Amino acid sequence: MDNRAGEMMVFVRVVEAGSFSEAARSLLMTPSTVSKLVQRIELRLGVRLLERSTRKLSLTDEGRLYYERCSRLLSDLDEIEVSLTRDVRTAHGTIRVNASVAFGTFGIEPLLQEFWEQHPNIVVNLSLSDEIIDLYLDRTDIAFRVGKLADSSLTARLIGTARRRMVASSAYLGKRGTPETIEDLDYHNCLGFNFRRAQPVWPLNQGGRIVDRMVQGNLLANNGETVRRLAVAGAGIARLADFHIDPDVAAGRLVEVLNDTGHDTEEVHAVFLGGPNIPQRIRLFLDFMVPRLQAFMGRR
Repeated sequence: MDNRAGEMMVFVRVVEAGSFSEAARSLLMTPSTVSKLVQRIELRLGVRLLERSTRKLSLTDEGRLYYERCSRLLSDLDEIEVSLTRDVRTAHGTIRVNASVAFGTFGIEPLLQEFWEQHPNIVVNLSLSDEIIDLYLDRTDIAFRVGKLADSSLTARLIGTARRRMVASSAYLGKRGTPETIEDLDYHNCLGFNFRRAQPVWPLNQGGRIVDRMVQGNLLANNGETVRRLAVAGAGIARLADFHIDPDVAAGRLVEVLNDTGHDTEEVHAVFLGGPNIPQRIRLFLDFMVPRLQAFMGRR
């Protein structure tokens, strides 16, 4: 293994101490080991760096140049490490975060002010989209994803499980009637999605087994928040995650229908690049957000 930085440090210490024995004492090494390391440097460079005598060591011209350059390089290395250590204590920089519109709005946004109170120098670049992005191509540090994860090199931390429920406004149900069976959905306006991974089917429990029920409606949106707002406005029946619609159900703005159809569930994960070797600001964000979001999901 190349350890030129370590050899440079030994050489600098020899020059500053003025002898092999003094340098060896401060480095907790033997004088012979220190002498051999300096000889190894000279052999590799093909020049003599030190003139040795029984009384003292003196630098050659090449040795003086090597000493000056080594001192500058080692100082730069120290500065880099001090800078990184300072980053641990007062983390700063930008974190690029992506989440679905609903999860970002109801889960992440309410936690940001508390996060900034603890880490005021971290900038959160938050993008909300229900499309699945590529973390590499979109230069994203962390993505919160709802649904099955594809096999990849990403690291994932489980947040919780979301349960999808069918809801509509009382006004809509008053006009169109409340569906009593899965077949009744054929006569209702089912609000859907237009992104590529979406399918015009809703997984529903029919006779104890999950079936994909084809649905249709006059809305295809690219995010769940648009679907939720139009459901509240009385446009039709929506199928959305519980964390997204619970406040509306509790307030009476939406009513759950077909409660016994056994809605499907999807896991929510935080995914990121780098495994354990992630920058401190990203680790701080994950360590802050994950347990709080797990509690948010656990209240469902």
